Amino acid sequence: MRILALEVENPEASAADFQSLSIEEARKVWQFYQDDFIREIYFRADGTLAVIMLECSDVEEAKQKLAELPLVSAGLIDFELISLVPYPGFSRLFAS
Repeated sequence: MRILALEVENPEASAADFQSLSIEEARKVWQFYQDDFIREIYFRADGTLAVIMLECSDVEEAKQKLAELPLVSAGLIDFELISLVPYPGFSRLFAS
């Protein structure tokens, strides 16, 4: 199942809080990418919030795995998770 993960930043977090964990965070993101859990990752063009396309069985699995990220476990960020399903509209093009 594809899940869209939208980063939500803790408003009380400082830049220094993020900087101290940035290398550890990148390492974990790379591991998730290699494991095919993270399929795509971007930053929003209007800021530094992550937008991630995940591949996993359900939202609960996504929550559990994202909790392993250093920034999540430190309480600096969290994610809004949105389950996605394939767009069915193309079938109308081929209906008899």
